[in-house]
Formats: sequence, structure tokens, C-alpha cells
Amino acid sequence: MEWFQFRVVAIIVAVSVTFGVIGIRLLEAYEKGEKPILVGTTDTVSSLDPAGAYDVGSWAVYSNLYQSLLTFERGKEEPVPDAARSCEFTGADLLQYTCELRSDLRFANGNPLTAEAVKFSFDRIRRIKSPQGPMPLLDTLGSVKARDNTVTFFLRSPDATFPFKIATGAGSIVDPATYEKDRLREDGDANGSGPYRIDAYSEGREARLVPNTGYRGALGSLGNRVTVRYYDSPGELEKAWQKREIDVAARGLPPEALTSVVEAGARNVNVEENTAYATRSLVFNLRRNAPLSEPAVRQAVAAVIDRQALARDVHDRTVTPLYSLIPTGVNGHTTSFFENDPRPDPDRARQLLEDAGIETPVRFRIAYSQGSATDAEAELIRDQLEETGLFEVDVTRHAWAQFQEGFAEGKYDAYCIGWVADFPDPETFVTPVVGSGSAFHNQYRDSRVDRLIRATQRTTDRREAARDFAAIQEIVAEDVPLIPLWERKDYVLSTDGVAGYQYLSDGSGAWRLWELSRI
Repeated sequence: MEWFQFRVVAIIVAVSVTFGVIGIRLLEAYEKGEKPILVGTTDTVSSLDPAGAYDVGSWAVYSNLYQSLLTFERGKEEPVPDAARSCEFTGADLLQYTCELRSDLRFANGNPLTAEAVKFSFDRIRRIKSPQGPMPLLDTLGSVKARDNTVTFFLRSPDATFPFKIATGAGSIVDPATYEKDRLREDGDANGSGPYRIDAYSEGREARLVPNTGYRGALGSLGNRVTVRYYDSPGELEKAWQKREIDVAARGLPPEALTSVVEAGARNVNVEENTAYATRSLVFNLRRNAPLSEPAVRQAVAAVIDRQALARDVHDRTVTPLYSLIPTGVNGHTTSFFENDPRPDPDRARQLLEDAGIETPVRFRIAYSQGSATDAEAELIRDQLEETGLFEVDVTRHAWAQFQEGFAEGKYDAYCIGWVADFPDPETFVTPVVGSGSAFHNQYRDSRVDRLIRATQRTTDRREAARDFAAIQEIVAEDVPLIPLWERKDYVLSTDGVAGYQYLSDGSGAWRLWELSRI
């Protein structure tokens, strides 16, 4: 079964959802003063400002603090109106997209949320252009117009997936009165109109969230107070879980801990295994004179990497080897890297380097950070390469903020990066990864890839785009700007006293914290 074989309708039917006063259900948990539900993770929040982050830890929080015009409801593959009353493409050319806002929308501080605020939010992302920001998702956006209660997006090229993109953290709406138009907010606070607001925030430690009782949108009710606790390592998260210092473990448990719970079972523990749209890759810096700028060197590395060993020896088989950009089961998935290198072959690697006149051993560094790789993973990749005698590799671990800045500035020869689906479409694994505006900042550009990406964006029936996605992956497997390593499922563990854990995550970057409640 291909989970993403669905049709994107060129004209999204205007959906009107009528909300009156939110009522007692919204206030129930807050007024009772119930103990917050404690969620633990190893994710890192880069920034609370939507213009300054494009990572899973930050977006997990954004999906609760901020509203977008559209959102994804659990169990549905197409976005539905949230801050918008309705949205639709105007015309069949997919160049103009119009949204009408709900009435009486307000930010958590009471300021009105207007069409001008929506325009401000999108213009601000494009003006700031943060290297760590979500600009790669807005590559087709030309301009935004606000008039009365209507927002109109004018696209530079047809983009059937544009509604999906503005339903993500890239579409977060901020208050023009509390966010500067050309500078990121760095005071550790946030002012959105989502189902939660920040009660207290300690960077790298915890975020205390309480229901935003002024929320008006797709949700009919809100949940409990929630505190998200951030841990520096999988081992620390595991200790907190074992001591029941948290109610929910949402991302980052060590592989062996997951295996013991999932396979052996545990009393008073609930486990949810979600569809996996998370991948990890080894990315190469293609800048001139970099050690891996020559295609033959990258191809030789690809010929040596043993994905099966990574899955078995490091991840205790909680991940699956990946041989393409697009994960298994997603429309457009191929095995392009497997076709070139079905098994590790040092002799092929040696021949590639000899034919290209590359002197060996090739020396380079692999950088990584918490969440982008584990120590054992980076070390095993190094060992696999060095055992051939063709490479000398140093591995260096960096703090998350330093790591992000480092690969954006081209400081690392190669670096491990994880990737989580932004929305349910194969483009989320392609355009921001190997398009000319890649979020990986490795300077990979190929006119054939960009042309094929534009062709997929013009296709409203996403099944018909599969051939172009396959062609992109063939080119990437030959150029090797990165090596896909593995894909994994998303596990959520909770104690028996918590309901709604099965709806918290669906394999995308969003968290539905409002689904959590105490039994």
C-alpha cells in the first residue's frame, strides 16, 4: 500500500467551520488545576521564532503555540482550515492561492489577528532569510497581498503543494506588534494564536504550556496543561522514563530501550508505533576545493557504507536501511542507491578513486550533533571507511546551535542530518533536501533536478508525479550530494494514566499536545 497516493485538488473547496464560544470543555483542565502532563524528548528547540528555525524540535512546539491558515487533522492527508475560514486556488494555473480568515481571531495577548498580520508573517520570513529558517519551503512564493479579511498568495511558478507548505511551521502567524519585521525575537517568549501559550520557558530544559482559551480554529476543544522537558542525551531521557519523572517519552529513547519495551512488553506502559517518515543522511560539502567536491570521492564513500551494519549494530534494528531520498511506501520511492551499490564494495571504491586520479587516503571530517547522529553511529561510519585504507576520517560532535551554523557556513566536509516529513507528500523529502535552495546548505545544484521539481509541483494528481520523483532520485544517486542511511518508525511511550498518546505524533514534525489527557 502506498500511503501517499492521493489527489491534490487544484481548487480546494471552501470549508466553513462555525465556532461559537469555546465553552466549558476548553477551560475544564485549566480550571481544575490538574497536574501538567510531562512529555520528555531529546529534541532541541533552536528558536521560538518561526522565522528562525526549520527543525523538528522547534516545529513540534510551533504546532501548539502558533496558528497557520491551514492545519493537518489526525487521520487526514489534506490540510483543513484553521485560522482561515476557507482557502482555494484561483484558476487552474496554480499561481494564485486565496484564503479568507475567520472572524474575531486574536493572538494570546489579545491583539487582533488580521490579514495584514498573515502577510507580515510571510514577508518577515523572506526578509530575515535566516539560514536556519523555513525559506526552502517558500521557494515558489512571489508575493502576498492582504485586503480586508482576505490573504492572496501570488506564486512564481505553479505549486500544487503550496497549501501543504503553509499548513506547516513555515505558515506560523505572528503578531506584528510583538515581532520586529527584520529581526528574530530572542526573549524566550512567543505570541501566537494556537491552542497553547507559554507559561514559562527555560532554554534547553523545559517549556511549560497552558491552554490558550482564546483560541479559535479547527479544534473543538483543548487539552491539559503540558510541560515539555528536554534532555541532553537518549540515556538521560531513558533514566527519566524509568523513574517515571515523565508521563510520555516522545522522541529520543535509546534503541535498546525501545526494543525492550516494544518486543518484550512492559506493564503499565502504552506504546504507539506510528508510520515513519523520518530519515537520516550523510551530507557532503560540495564547495570548491572541499575534500568531497569530486564526484568520484563521494561515489567511493557510497560504495563502502554498510547500512545493514548501522541498522543492526547501532540501532538494534529499530531503523531500516534506506537507499533513496523518499522513504519506503511513499509515492515515488525507488532504490536508486541500491542499484548502484547493492552491497559494500571496497574494490569498486578503490577503482573509482584510481580512475579519477584521486590520491589516497582521502582525509576529511564528519560532523554531527545530538539528534543528527549518535556517537556510535558516527564512529561506525568512520570505521567502515577507514578499514578500506582509502580514507582517513575524523568525527567531531558539536552543540546543536553551533552545528547548524557550521554546516550552513560550509565549515564541515561532511555531516550527518536527520529529516522528518513536513507534510504528507514526497516533495518534502526532495525540494528542501536537493533543490537549489536546500536546507542542508551543501551547495548542491543541478538544473535537471530543479526542472523535474517544478514538473512535480505542476502535477495536481500526485501519483502522476512519481515518474519525475524517480528521475530525480536517479540523478542524485549518480551525483551523490548525500547518502541516505536509514528510515525509522516513530514511537511514543506513555504511562497508563495518559490518554491520547497515540495521536501525539504521526511521523511529521508536529505534536498534538492537546490530544493528551489524564485518565
